[in-house]
Amino acid sequence: MSYSHILVSVSVSPESHQLVAKAVAIARPTQARITVVTLMAEPEMYNQLAAPMLEDIRGVLQEETRQFLEDLITRAEYPIAQTVCATGELSEQISDICQKQNIDLVICGNHNQSFFSRAACSAKTIINNAQVDVLLIPLSAE
Repeated sequence: MSYSHILVSVSVSPESHQLVAKAVAIARPTQARITVVTLMAEPEMYNQLAAPMLEDIRGVLQEETRQFLEDLITRAEYPIAQTVCATGELSEQISDICQKQNIDLVICGNHNQSFFSRAACSAKTIINNAQVDVLLIPLSAE
């Protein structure tokens, strides 16, 4: 089966390069489009007592994410059509992007190795909500 538009869910971590490499391997033969989505970290999650510093923390996190995505795109050695920095519930964001942009494959990673962890992982929500094919890649640090 060939795909025309692949959505890759990444995080700011080295393992995300594995996911993009898999997307490129699938996309290259048919010149499919690739869109990358990441969930933007909200500084409010880190420390509710640091209200005066939240804007500074937010800026640092946004810059870190932007630089990571730039590196990810450069190392992909394949044109990335779009990057999306989302907030909120990742599975809802993925469903919305899939509908609006005619995505036909979602690729996401899974760090969970035990059976019970796999059953409860966040990818399960993505799989349950997706109206398209989902490829779940087991991740290990390289």
